[in-house]
Amino acid sequence: MTDWRLGPFTRPERVLEDRGEVRFTCPVSKAEVAWAAKDVFNPGAVVHEGRVCLLVRAEDDVGRYAGVSRIGLATSADGRNFELEPEPVLAPGDDPWQAWEWPGGCEDPRVVEAPDGGFVCTYTAFDGKVGTLFVATSPDLRHWTKHGPAFAGTAYVRRLTKSGAILTELKDGRLVAARLDGRFWMYWGEGMTYAATSDDLIAWTPVEAEVAPERYLTFDPHPQPGQGPWRIDRPPGLKGLRPLAGPRRHRFDSLLTEPGPPAVLTKAGIVLIYNGANHYRDGDPAAPAMAYQPGQMLFDPADPTAVIARDTEPFLRIDPAESGGQVGNVCFAEGLVAFQGAWWLYVGLADSRLGVSTAPMRP
Repeated sequence: MTDWRLGPFTRPERVLEDRGEVRFTCPVSKAEVAWAAKDVFNPGAVVHEGRVCLLVRAEDDVGRYAGVSRIGLATSADGRNFELEPEPVLAPGDDPWQAWEWPGGCEDPRVVEAPDGGFVCTYTAFDGKVGTLFVATSPDLRHWTKHGPAFAGTAYVRRLTKSGAILTELKDGRLVAARLDGRFWMYWGEGMTYAATSDDLIAWTPVEAEVAPERYLTFDPHPQPGQGPWRIDRPPGLKGLRPLAGPRRHRFDSLLTEPGPPAVLTKAGIVLIYNGANHYRDGDPAAPAMAYQPGQMLFDPADPTAVIARDTEPFLRIDPAESGGQVGNVCFAEGLVAFQGAWWLYVGLADSRLGVSTAPMRP
């Protein structure tokens, strides 16, 4: 197989270091807070009106959970020099979702352009105990409508869910949400990678498989011609999530796999950039324990649940100069755009800072 990967990517450079102090009055606490005072990291990314737009996760320094997380908008004409707008665009509020989003906040956004020209954001609503994958939509990246849990109406609505990476394709030089066989697809999960489908980018149904129960040996006193009197019966299986890709011992992703930015439909197949974490005992001895580093995997467009190729090494490695922070040894890929004829990958560094890495786009 020819090289199906995106890249090679450059070493990440820091962005949005000088953002000034941004403050707003929190509608839940009623207090004025410096909502990006502590850390800004893990960005979603999209191109709109010729500018790179980042939805960044920002934390204040007063919350119980190392700061309440809110999502802000930063824009750039060149992909490197960003201006952070003064108020968050997605945050816990006086709304029906407050119990899901408070006191932890709104975390780790991914954003895609919808075929109708609007935008869809998947993010984690954290109530302080459980993270839940949420969906919001916007016509302009500034005014958002929260739709609540991505898996509402399913058996998975109250389970730990996060990291929704919607399938996209290049159209007129931009990444736009794509349908396969009439449906939108999304990769999601933390630990194991799963998939889900949707008709409208808002309500999602996790892909399931039959979970076979115990088999039973049965005696048949009247067997069919050519068969013996004993047969194995397997009652219809219970339904459970279909696992697509999980940890591998002694590799960079030995602890968990977690989808990164939106997946991309290419000539070779569906490329998903994902984040692997290194197991503290059975991991890659060349990487720090618990280190997060990104890799890539390839899915079959004829069956978007089938992995047909996968990296054995991360394509970006922990930079010792960027290893320290709120959570050390983390290079977390989350935002990807096509911009100025190149791939621009936006990453979180040590859960504290933002970086960008670029790569040429092959024909």
